[in-house]
Amino acid sequence: MADLRWDDVRGFFDPDLMGALPDVLVPGASVEDWQAVLDLVAERRWQHEYSEGTSVLPLPSARAVLSRPADAESAQLSVWLTAEVLAIFRFYSADAVDFDVNLRELQGQERLDLFCEFLTGIGRRLGKPVLMDAEGGDCAHPVLGYVVELDRVVPLVEPFARWP
Repeated sequence: MADLRWDDVRGFFDPDLMGALPDVLVPGASVEDWQAVLDLVAERRWQHEYSEGTSVLPLPSARAVLSRPADAESAQLSVWLTAEVLAIFRFYSADAVDFDVNLRELQGQERLDLFCEFLTGIGRRLGKPVLMDAEGGDCAHPVLGYVVELDRVVPLVEPFARWP
């Protein structure tokens, strides 16, 4: 059974309302949590690409990425859940696992289910919530997320009005 029904939450996936690239965050994370996410990517055999600036490099350990100098080129990990659905992890700090998704790639029930499976996989692995907020948000007011106690993805606010 799907965590969410598309018709109930489609407003959360409207790029005009949420911004095209909403922020997804695991608060209260650690270097070990980052490593667990990297391990999950490898275990699930998701296609991925790690880069620093414009250089594509082999995927390092989380400790190595997060201990880079503050003035180093930005590091990111692109993970394709499918050929059409991309999540981009940004290694800003050890205390929050954060990534972006493109809402234009997450339209319809099938893509929503895939996204919920992704959030659930990360949340279960870490034993922590995985929260989605509008683009540029700080996840202080997430709209949906994986809730550990419920072991599923749920709306965290009243969904936006349904569109015809």
